[in-house]
Amino acid sequence: MGNARVFVLMAGLTALFVMVGASIAGRAGMVLALLLAAGMNVFAWFTSDTAALRAFRARLVSEAEAPELYAIVDRLRQRAGLPMPRLAIAPHAQPNAFATGRSPEKAVVCVTDGLLRILNRDEVEGVLAHELAHIRNGDMLLQTLAATLSGAVGMMSQAGLYGGSRDGQSRPNPLTMLLAPLAAMLIQFAISRAREFKADATGAEISGRPLQLAAALGKINNAARRIPMDVAPTMAPLAQVDPLQAVGGGIGRLFATHPPVAERIARLQEMAGRGGGG
Repeated sequence: MGNARVFVLMAGLTALFVMVGASIAGRAGMVLALLLAAGMNVFAWFTSDTAALRAFRARLVSEAEAPELYAIVDRLRQRAGLPMPRLAIAPHAQPNAFATGRSPEKAVVCVTDGLLRILNRDEVEGVLAHELAHIRNGDMLLQTLAATLSGAVGMMSQAGLYGGSRDGQSRPNPLTMLLAPLAAMLIQFAISRAREFKADATGAEISGRPLQLAAALGKINNAARRIPMDVAPTMAPLAQVDPLQAVGGGIGRLFATHPPVAERIARLQEMAGRGGGG
């Protein structure tokens, strides 16, 4: 059911992109929007890792630069049956993490400076297991494609508002151009929320200790409310916990990039009570 829901949401995001194109230039605009959507998805497929690293201002690090981080990921990725991903560190005080890349062989796992400072080793393991779960579940590419399409809807809507049709007879509906980017963002955030619960459960199975991740989520969420992070809203769903809470990004369930952390923690605690994860 979860995968079917995500498929419907992605189809809706693509349809929204096409609708905006049609509103700007009729059938020709619709065809152009479809071609653009396909082209942008292919482009995102090949550049998802570099785009995400750039958005978070992260740099790749070697085993020699981060031996403890490398050792944790290497052990967990073997448990997950994954190739060793590249590692990156982002210069943010807020503790957070994300995974990106078009395939397990091209994956990158990134943590912030704040995460390495605030969390203990067990909690860092829980966070990293969650990110490896995203890789195993194929989530990081899906979220990058959603971010690409959502951003494209916003750009096309702006073009429609300020440019409009050139046939001298019609102009795009301003209300459509204003509401389309909002709808695209809501769909993108819904896709992100749908994948987080699954990544929590898979990550707990990889680490073998659900309470590691539960404790980490609590700490990260509390810090994210106090410590701002400068990142584009379309990239926020990549992070493990909504990174925009301190700057007003987490307003209401519809606008939330992630499920409620309390609910995620409760599910992990229930999993641990059942003896799950081991």
